[in-house]
Amino acid sequence: MGLTPGAVVVNGLINKAESMDTVNKQPAHAGFAATIAALLAMLLALPANTTIVFAQERDSQQTIYRLGVVPQFEQRKLFRIWIPIVQELEARTGLHFELVGPDLIPDFENLFMAGDFDFAYMNPYHVVAANKRQGYLPLVRDGLRKLQGILVVQKDSPIRTIEELKGRQVAFPSANALGASLLMRAELMREHGIDVIPEYVKTHSSVYLHVAQNLMVAGGGVASTLQQQKADVRDSLRILYHTRKVNPHPFVAHPRVPESHVRRVKEALLAMGEDDKGRELLARIPMQSITEASLSNYEPIQKLGLEEFGGPM
Repeated sequence: MGLTPGAVVVNGLINKAESMDTVNKQPAHAGFAATIAALLAMLLALPANTTIVFAQERDSQQTIYRLGVVPQFEQRKLFRIWIPIVQELEARTGLHFELVGPDLIPDFENLFMAGDFDFAYMNPYHVVAANKRQGYLPLVRDGLRKLQGILVVQKDSPIRTIEELKGRQVAFPSANALGASLLMRAELMREHGIDVIPEYVKTHSSVYLHVAQNLMVAGGGVASTLQQQKADVRDSLRILYHTRKVNPHPFVAHPRVPESHVRRVKEALLAMGEDDKGRELLARIPMQSITEASLSNYEPIQKLGLEEFGGPM
């Protein structure tokens, strides 16, 4: 498929770094680290709302699968996490991928609803919508960790109960972030009669920064992304409320991908959970204990009736 308008392609950087290592007789990791640093610096300089595509140089005859990742984090962090995973998947499967990193969750939603991704990592609410529209099916998920929304305030905030947030502005990543926004807003309203004014600030990391810097009185996130924040941000926040737990984000495949390739990817991901290198890479997502996933794991989401709290897709 063609690129999204306004997308930026980062091509062949890893191959070039490896070539430079050979010529300069540097340790293999030196050029790689420099290349990643250059890539992240380039991302920082790009305008907002840019979709980034990472693809190594390929033969024009090779099939390249587009792998989309929901932007829970800002793009530099997302690419630090996912580029090594994509490379490991290629090594284990013999298949080729380009990593697509939209800056905004609504852009990610538009792409998967249009069937743009061959494979993707998405939240459980997205899975339900993506299956209805395009037939995406879950392959793997974390079998140990559950997705749970959290509401955070500053550690020294005078706010001690959620009732004190009624009618206040609260930061959320996006309208359709499941644990951080949808579940949170639904539970606050339906179970506690608390209606807040949502302010969407793009990513989980941005939510935590808004609260830590006193730009927002409170914000919605999930436990796993809070743990991945820098210590000074994480330690400046206090969890005020937890939502119920649901099954976490799965890795999904579009039905157009040949079954043999889907199976190869699924087996490779499961195998990554069996060795130290693979477990270390998956833990960055975070996916602590990878297991098979099925659509039935996400059927309970449909029964929650969260559409009234979400945005269009």
